[in-house]
Amino acid sequence: MKLLAIYGSPRENGNSDILLSEALKGVNDCGIQYEKIFVRNLDIKYCRGCRVCDTIGLCIISDEMKNLYEKLESFDRIIVSSPIYFYGVSAQLKTIIDRSQCYWARKYLLKNEISGKRLGAFIAVGATKGEKLFDGARLTIKYFFDAYNFEYFDELFVRNVDKKGEIFSNTEALESAYQLGKKICLK
Repeated sequence: MKLLAIYGSPRENGNSDILLSEALKGVNDCGIQYEKIFVRNLDIKYCRGCRVCDTIGLCIISDEMKNLYEKLESFDRIIVSSPIYFYGVSAQLKTIIDRSQCYWARKYLLKNEISGKRLGAFIAVGATKGEKLFDGARLTIKYFFDAYNFEYFDELFVRNVDKKGEIFSNTEALESAYQLGKKICLK
Protein backbone atom coordinates (compact mmCIF):
# COMPACT_ATOMS: atom_id res chain seq x y z
CA MET A 1 0.00 0.00 0.00
CA LYS A 2 1.17 3.52 -0.87
CA LEU A 3 -0.28 6.84 0.24
CA LEU A 4 -0.10 10.17 -1.59
CA ALA A 5 -0.15 13.30 0.59
CA ILE A 6 -1.11 16.48 -1.26
CA TYR A 7 -0.30 19.70 0.57
CA GLY A 8 -2.68 22.25 -0.92
CA SER A 9 -1.62 25.36 0.96
CA PRO A 10 0.26 28.19 -0.76
CA ARG A 11 1.71 29.00 2.69
CA GLU A 12 4.64 26.79 3.71
CA ASN A 13 4.16 25.30 7.18
CA GLY A 14 0.66 26.71 7.42
CA ASN A 15 -1.99 25.15 9.62
CA SER A 16 -3.28 22.70 7.01
CA ASP A 17 0.34 21.66 6.28
CA ILE A 18 0.91 21.02 9.98
CA LEU A 19 -2.20 18.86 10.25
CA LEU A 20 -1.23 16.83 7.19
CA SER A 21 2.23 16.29 8.66
CA GLU A 22 0.57 14.99 11.85
CA ALA A 23 -1.56 12.62 9.76
CA LEU A 24 1.61 11.34 8.10
CA LYS A 25 3.03 10.49 11.51
CA GLY A 26 0.07 8.14 11.89
CA VAL A 27 0.68 6.73 8.42
CA ASN A 28 4.35 6.23 9.24
CA ASP A 29 3.49 4.45 12.50
CA CYS A 30 1.46 1.96 10.43
CA GLY A 31 4.52 1.25 8.30
CA ILE A 32 2.93 2.54 5.10
CA GLN A 33 5.01 4.17 2.36
CA TYR A 34 3.97 7.68 1.46
CA GLU A 35 4.98 10.50 -0.84
CA LYS A 36 4.46 14.22 -0.26
CA ILE A 37 3.40 16.62 -3.00
CA PHE A 38 3.47 20.37 -2.33
CA VAL A 39 1.23 21.98 -4.95
CA ARG A 40 2.80 25.38 -4.26
CA ASN A 41 6.04 24.04 -5.77
CA LEU A 42 4.52 22.66 -8.97
CA ASP A 43 4.30 24.48 -12.28
CA ILE A 44 0.81 23.50 -13.38
CA LYS A 45 -1.22 25.52 -15.84
CA TYR A 46 -4.95 26.01 -15.42
CA CYS A 47 -7.55 24.06 -17.43
CA ARG A 48 -8.37 25.75 -20.74
CA GLY A 49 -11.79 24.15 -21.06
CA CYS A 50 -10.90 22.91 -24.55
CA ARG A 51 -12.78 19.61 -23.94
CA VAL A 52 -10.32 17.56 -25.99
CA CYS A 53 -10.17 15.21 -22.99
CA ASP A 54 -13.85 14.36 -23.55
CA THR A 55 -12.87 12.33 -26.59
CA ILE A 56 -9.39 11.04 -25.74
CA GLY A 57 -9.39 10.92 -21.93
CA LEU A 58 -6.09 12.79 -21.74
CA CYS A 59 -5.15 16.38 -21.10
CA ILE A 60 -3.21 17.97 -23.95
CA ILE A 61 -1.45 20.52 -21.73
CA SER A 62 2.16 19.54 -21.15
CA ASP A 63 3.42 20.44 -17.67
CA GLU A 64 4.12 18.93 -14.26
CA MET A 65 0.57 17.63 -14.02
CA LYS A 66 1.66 14.62 -16.10
CA ASN A 67 3.70 13.24 -13.18
CA LEU A 68 0.87 13.91 -10.76
CA TYR A 69 -1.60 12.04 -12.99
CA GLU A 70 0.65 8.97 -12.78
CA LYS A 71 0.75 9.19 -8.98
CA LEU A 72 -3.00 9.69 -8.68
CA GLU A 73 -3.50 6.55 -10.77
CA SER A 74 -1.07 4.34 -8.89
CA PHE A 75 -1.48 5.18 -5.17
CA ASP A 76 -3.90 3.25 -2.95
CA ARG A 77 -4.62 6.03 -0.47
CA ILE A 78 -4.67 9.80 -0.61
CA ILE A 79 -4.87 12.59 1.95
CA VAL A 80 -5.39 16.13 0.71
CA SER A 81 -5.06 19.22 2.90
CA SER A 82 -6.07 22.79 2.18
CA PRO A 83 -6.83 26.06 3.88
CA ILE A 84 -10.31 27.36 3.17
CA TYR A 85 -10.55 30.54 1.11
CA PHE A 86 -14.02 31.94 0.46
CA TYR A 87 -15.55 28.55 1.40
CA GLY A 88 -13.40 26.65 -1.11
CA VAL A 89 -9.97 25.05 -1.46
CA SER A 90 -6.83 27.03 -2.33
CA ALA A 91 -6.40 28.20 -5.93
CA GLN A 92 -3.31 26.01 -6.34
CA LEU A 93 -5.23 22.89 -5.32
CA LYS A 94 -8.26 23.87 -7.38
CA THR A 95 -6.05 24.08 -10.47
CA ILE A 96 -5.05 20.43 -9.98
CA ILE A 97 -8.67 19.47 -9.43
CA ASP A 98 -9.79 21.30 -12.58
CA ARG A 99 -7.05 19.59 -14.57
CA SER A 100 -8.52 16.26 -13.44
CA GLN A 101 -11.42 16.77 -15.84
CA CYS A 102 -9.71 14.30 -18.17
CA TYR A 103 -10.14 11.54 -15.55
CA TRP A 104 -13.79 12.44 -15.14
CA ALA A 105 -14.16 12.15 -18.92
CA ARG A 106 -12.29 8.86 -18.89
CA LYS A 107 -14.57 7.45 -16.21
CA TYR A 108 -17.96 8.80 -17.23
CA LEU A 109 -17.74 9.45 -20.97
CA LEU A 110 -15.24 6.82 -22.09
CA LYS A 111 -16.15 4.22 -19.40
CA ASN A 112 -12.53 3.57 -18.47
CA GLU A 113 -12.15 3.98 -14.71
CA ILE A 114 -9.31 3.12 -12.36
CA SER A 115 -10.02 -0.13 -10.52
CA GLY A 116 -9.30 -1.29 -7.00
CA LYS A 117 -10.31 -0.25 -3.48
CA ARG A 118 -8.82 3.18 -2.93
CA LEU A 119 -9.53 5.54 -0.06
CA GLY A 120 -9.16 9.28 0.38
CA ALA A 121 -9.32 11.74 3.26
CA PHE A 122 -9.52 15.52 3.39
CA ILE A 123 -8.07 17.92 5.96
CA ALA A 124 -9.13 21.57 5.92
CA VAL A 125 -8.63 24.60 8.15
CA GLY A 126 -10.73 27.76 8.06
CA ALA A 127 -10.45 31.07 9.89
CA THR A 128 -14.14 31.70 10.49
CA LYS A 129 -16.87 29.95 12.45
CA GLY A 130 -19.30 29.88 9.51
CA GLU A 131 -21.80 27.01 9.68
CA LYS A 132 -21.25 26.00 6.04
CA LEU A 133 -17.53 26.81 5.99
CA PHE A 134 -16.47 23.41 4.63
CA ASP A 135 -19.49 22.46 2.50
CA GLY A 136 -18.17 23.71 -0.85
CA ALA A 137 -14.67 22.34 -0.34
CA ARG A 138 -16.04 18.96 0.79
CA LEU A 139 -18.06 18.60 -2.41
CA THR A 140 -15.11 19.67 -4.55
CA ILE A 141 -12.82 17.08 -2.94
CA LYS A 142 -15.48 14.35 -3.11
CA TYR A 143 -15.78 14.80 -6.87
CA PHE A 144 -12.01 15.08 -7.28
CA PHE A 145 -11.61 11.75 -5.48
CA ASP A 146 -14.42 10.22 -7.51
CA ALA A 147 -12.69 11.03 -10.82
CA TYR A 148 -9.75 8.86 -9.71
CA ASN A 149 -11.99 6.25 -8.07
CA PHE A 150 -11.02 7.12 -4.49
CA GLU A 151 -13.80 6.62 -1.94
CA TYR A 152 -14.24 9.70 0.29
CA PHE A 153 -13.36 7.93 3.53
CA ASP A 154 -12.67 10.52 6.22
CA GLU A 155 -12.28 14.22 6.93
CA LEU A 156 -10.90 16.58 9.53
CA PHE A 157 -12.21 20.14 9.56
CA VAL A 158 -10.93 22.77 11.99
CA ARG A 159 -12.63 26.16 12.35
CA ASN A 160 -11.52 29.45 13.81
CA VAL A 161 -7.79 29.01 13.10
CA ASP A 162 -6.01 31.69 11.07
CA LYS A 163 -2.54 32.73 12.22
CA LYS A 164 0.37 30.66 10.97
CA GLY A 165 1.16 27.93 13.49
CA GLU A 166 -1.94 28.62 15.57
CA ILE A 167 -3.00 24.98 15.14
CA PHE A 168 -0.20 23.90 17.50
CA SER A 169 -2.34 25.12 20.41
CA ASN A 170 -5.18 22.79 19.37
CA THR A 171 -3.98 19.44 20.70
CA GLU A 172 -7.32 17.80 19.91
CA ALA A 173 -6.98 18.67 16.21
CA LEU A 174 -3.37 17.44 16.13
CA GLU A 175 -4.39 14.13 17.70
CA SER A 176 -7.35 13.82 15.31
CA ALA A 177 -5.01 14.30 12.36
CA TYR A 178 -2.66 11.61 13.67
CA GLN A 179 -5.60 9.21 14.13
CA LEU A 180 -6.92 10.01 10.63
CA GLY A 181 -3.54 8.96 9.23
CA LYS A 182 -3.63 5.67 11.10
CA LYS A 183 -7.28 4.98 10.26
CA ILE A 184 -6.93 5.41 6.51
CA CYS A 185 -4.08 2.91 6.45
CA LEU A 186 -5.75 0.31 8.64
CA LYS A 187 -8.99 0.21 6.65
